[in-house]
Amino acid sequence: MGDCFDNAAMESFWGRMQVELLNTRKWATTIELAAAMADYIDNFYNVERRHSYLGNISPTEFETLWTSTYSIPQLA
Repeated sequence: MGDCFDNAAMESFWGRMQVELLNTRKWATTIELAAAMADYIDNFYNVERRHSYLGNISPTEFETLWTSTYSIPQLA
């Protein structure tokens, strides 16, 4: 059984995408909208957009910093 905080991160993500992308224009087709959403996630949200919970860096920058700081053991 979950609690009310289980979905907080996803709700925050959808809220940001609605403000920053979905409500900015009318979409002609669902294909156009799906392509815009994929582009938003792959090229803006994960690469460019700064996230306060990551110290105001992007998830891509955070991953690069993390992997350069910590080594991950290789499986045999």
